[in-house]
Amino acid sequence: MNDLTEINSSDPVIKTENKNICYLDINRPDKLNALSEEVLTLLISNLNEISESAELKVIILRSQGNAFCAGHDLRQMMENHNQDYFDRLFSLCSEFMVKLTQMPQVVIARVHGLATAAGCQLVAQSDIAICSDNAMFATSGVNLGLFCSTPSVAVSRNVPRKIAAEMLFTGDFIDASYAKKIGLINHIVSKDSLDDKINEIAEKITAKPSKTISLGKEVFYKQYLDNLQSAYDIAAKKMACNMMYQETIEKINNFLNKKSS
Repeated sequence: MNDLTEINSSDPVIKTENKNICYLDINRPDKLNALSEEVLTLLISNLNEISESAELKVIILRSQGNAFCAGHDLRQMMENHNQDYFDRLFSLCSEFMVKLTQMPQVVIARVHGLATAAGCQLVAQSDIAICSDNAMFATSGVNLGLFCSTPSVAVSRNVPRKIAAEMLFTGDFIDASYAKKIGLINHIVSKDSLDDKINEIAEKITAKPSKTISLGKEVFYKQYLDNLQSAYDIAAKKMACNMMYQETIEKINNFLNKKSS
């Protein structure tokens, strides 16, 4: 199996394969693996390519560095601050999230460190999520005046409604133990055992017939998430509007300035 090792590449998204498994790495450790427009575009392009493979049965989503994903790239968003850009960006993110459910392969998120905002959304939208015991989760956009509208689509379909509401309206962090308790993730293991646990589950899945896996995933989401696309369309438009609020602009700029100092 292809355990996670440091990747010697400057590419923001890296795809590798090992037998029936494809590994997709977000490679922006200095940016806490934030989902820039380029990263989202590359992820979608890679998924389109992977979906054509008859051999691949499992996709493992990973990231380099000390965090899984800190959500959208706020600095890039503020540098391109206009309604058209936000409409395009959040629609692109929604396209990526919906694509995860449409893949014939099973998608496993390998989560370590922080998974916040759209990073928490990515955990929730994956078919299976396995995290290390140092993982932390939050839909923290509300703290910057930007409600996690699109993350709310995935999170509210993973955890009970009142728990999702508390996460979304408070922006509080939750630890791995609580994330498992509420159903956001499947398993918690030590950081050193993370790849072993993922490999164990991946091997069980790859032992099954490809057509059965593909058919099973299609029917699972068809019956469970029938209105997912409409929900994301609504949420993406609302989030783009939210980014134009003056108070949101000020809070994000203050946050970015604080990080730079």
